[in-house]
Amino acid sequence: MIEIVETDAGTARITWHRAGDSGLVLALSHGAGGGVEARDLQALAHALPAHGVTVALVEQPWRVAGKKVAPAPKTLDAGWRGIWPALAGMELPVVSGGRSAGARVACRTAAELGAHAVLALSFPLHPPGKPEKSRAGELLGTGVPTLVVQGGNDPFGKPEEFPEGSYELVEVAYGDHGFAVPKRAGITQERALEIITESVARWLASLG
Repeated sequence: MIEIVETDAGTARITWHRAGDSGLVLALSHGAGGGVEARDLQALAHALPAHGVTVALVEQPWRVAGKKVAPAPKTLDAGWRGIWPALAGMELPVVSGGRSAGARVACRTAAELGAHAVLALSFPLHPPGKPEKSRAGELLGTGVPTLVVQGGNDPFGKPEEFPEGSYELVEVAYGDHGFAVPKRAGITQERALEIITESVARWLASLG
């Protein structure tokens, strides 16, 4: 089911993947260079409803408008705030999440919006090649249970670069920023996606 939502940043779009007997809602947004067709977002949307999790794939207004470049972080945050009432309307706990830039939005707004937890896929800890420009503060400041799922070869931050914190981190070996694994890797692409869906399902079940 597709739902159109008007926000202060423009028109957003939510694609609902509903669970038959849902215990919570997982809201996921995309990164700055792609949309909700990303392999990890699609894998979660198709796998989690069987675990009692309704997944809402959120397209930010700039993507709905057909623009190629994401706007400033404050505009992304405004778009996320605008869709939150639709997510919370099911009167279930809402886990705020996304990949890359979408993960940063979820982290920045979690406490303010009353998110139950945060799922950060491919968190961009720093721009490629610029570890001194760390965004760790956003991740460490969520104030709620947080899971990071990170590719082992992500140029935006490899798992070993992440600081100590109260969040959990799952590594997808060999994965890049989009969780693509090379053909010579020790795991298949299918298995890489299974690691993501299984880890997220297990973590969501542990939240209570």
